Amino acid sequence: MGNSALKSHLETSQKTGVFQLTGKHLQEFPEELQRLTSNLRTVDLSGNKIEILPEAVGNFLQLKSLTLNHNRLAGLPADIGKLKKLETLSLSGNRIQQLPPTMGQLRALRTLNLSGNQISEFPSGLGSLRHLDLLDLSRNQIRSVPAAVSELQAIEMNLNQNQISVLAEEVSLCPRLKVLRLEENCLDLSSVPVSVLRDSQVSLFSVEGNLFEVKNLRDLDGYDKYMERFTATKKKFT
Repeated sequence: MGNSALKSHLETSQKTGVFQLTGKHLQEFPEELQRLTSNLRTVDLSGNKIEILPEAVGNFLQLKSLTLNHNRLAGLPADIGKLKKLETLSLSGNRIQQLPPTMGQLRALRTLNLSGNQISEFPSGLGSLRHLDLLDLSRNQIRSVPAAVSELQAIEMNLNQNQISVLAEEVSLCPRLKVLRLEENCLDLSSVPVSVLRDSQVSLFSVEGNLFEVKNLRDLDGYDKYMERFTATKKKFT
């Protein structure tokens, strides 16, 4: 990537508030972006080879969307918690194993995409994200969903293609959860909390590709109540 090309991108970003530089084999977060901390609202650096997100990312106080899909990030800096206006954080296809505690400070966050990483424990501390619509943790290495999940405010949670064999019944207490995706995990029928079917707000419970036939869900207490919610939601959108 030549300096002149980067310079023209920076000039455009100065006017638009958008910096997009994807698939350019960048190995570092461009230092030159520091000049634009006061007006950048969108940054997309997907498809590069960036290994480290610098602490200085916390200086981009106007940032609403940060996308770094398909890079080589192994973690996130603590200063990411300073991005109080951030609404979308998309980090799919990296090497992230855990999140810093400061993630819970991203109070404006609506979409958190961490699919295709190396996360083995369900992230804690996300319950303070009151506006979270989507949490995507698909294609990781998560084995269990703990009781603390009840604090999560997400409307949709995607846990497809993990190694989940334990699902805490507290998932039924998630106050806004409507869509719960658990396809291609290691759940058997006895691991499915009936409270998800009977007592929760979940109107789409997707469990294909586990250790039981989906039709056997019908045998569980609360299945009729779940189907009422499922059917009502379907009618709303047809």
